[in-house]
Amino acid sequence: MERVANKARSHAEAEAWDRRQRLAMSVLERTSAAAELRRRVFGNDHPDVRAWHRKK
Repeated sequence: MERVANKARSHAEAEAWDRRQRLAMSVLERTSAAAELRRRVFGNDHPDVRAWHRKK
């Protein structure tokens, strides 16, 4: 995914740019970005929440 920077002059302009950027991405790009963010936040070795609830 190509990195692009945008300097908005207002919140509305930033919101509009965000929407255009999301619409321009393919489904594969969106799911890849979501998986990368999840990996960065939770790491590679995070516990499965569903498995934890079954143990209770």
